[in-house]
Amino acid sequence: MSYQREFPRRLKVALVGAGSHSYRNLLPAMNFLPVTLVAVCDINESLAAATARQYGATAYSSTRDLYAREALDAVFIAVSPYLHPQLACEAFDAHLHVWLEKPPAIRADEVKEMILHRGERISVVGFKKAFMPGTEKALEIFADPQHAPIRSILAEYPMSIPADGERVLREREFTNWLGNGCHPLSFMLAVGGAVRAVCVHRGAHGGGVCVLEFTSGAIGTLHLADGGNSTQPLERYSVFGKDCQLVIDNSSRVIFQRGIPFAYGQTTSHVPAGMESGAVVAVTLQAADKGDTTTMDATLIEAGMAVAELVVEQAESHSEENKINLHGIDELVADKGYLSLSLIHI
Repeated sequence: MSYQREFPRRLKVALVGAGSHSYRNLLPAMNFLPVTLVAVCDINESLAAATARQYGATAYSSTRDLYAREALDAVFIAVSPYLHPQLACEAFDAHLHVWLEKPPAIRADEVKEMILHRGERISVVGFKKAFMPGTEKALEIFADPQHAPIRSILAEYPMSIPADGERVLREREFTNWLGNGCHPLSFMLAVGGAVRAVCVHRGAHGGGVCVLEFTSGAIGTLHLADGGNSTQPLERYSVFGKDCQLVIDNSSRVIFQRGIPFAYGQTTSHVPAGMESGAVVAVTLQAADKGDTTTMDATLIEAGMAVAELVVEQAESHSEENKINLHGIDELVADKGYLSLSLIHI
């Protein structure tokens, strides 16, 4: 992990939109980026001034004045999706790179317009599921010819689609499907690639399925799990490849199922010797609910206890040559969550 103060060169950036989301998530994340925040812009002048003062930046209430007075490299935009297209195009026309919060717009034609204005500038939309560690692992695994190609992708997310889609589009209504349906879909597109056909079936009581036919030949199915309480764990992705399966549970646990040597009527154990078969599991051992670093000690304790329990189990059930080798443990990783972005190795 790198910190802002460690980068020899930083981009000069401004933040457009100083609301609670920016204050809670975007500004803290800049501590880990090669950027220098030089300006904060918001139509709420007092909010812009207070935020800019805290970060040693200059406050603006107009993007026109901001771009005219500041020598910027890039801008972070996090406002309403109704305003994203206008503000993004304005930034592109000012020759700036753009980071844009999701969703980027209300209608697809507005995205096309932004692409026309983008030119050679770099633009990224905050589709966080496309960048989470589990997604990176999926891309790594299925880039390996041993596991490729991807056959299918199954996603489960607490979501529905509007019953009156034509009216929603016509009246440009902001819906939960637009605001949060992009999360599972961004994972599916990041892993599956381009899509050539879409089919949606909505249930009479909400929920349904969204089926994606990828140009690669893979099929993606998004289970719109409407009715599940969104405050409980209810998010899952499964990617099926060649004799393997990757499962991501609630963004925090990644399971790579490789199968085991098996002969019907002969195999007597579901935990065969060796490390070349079975499941590989990466899991968050302790919740990061108290800030960036205050739960590190508890995480390490939990991790140590888990290893100790495994050692005991190995001692009781395995022969000497198959016991876990403590000297072979090279690294322990504790990921403290996407908000803190704090990662430690020991």
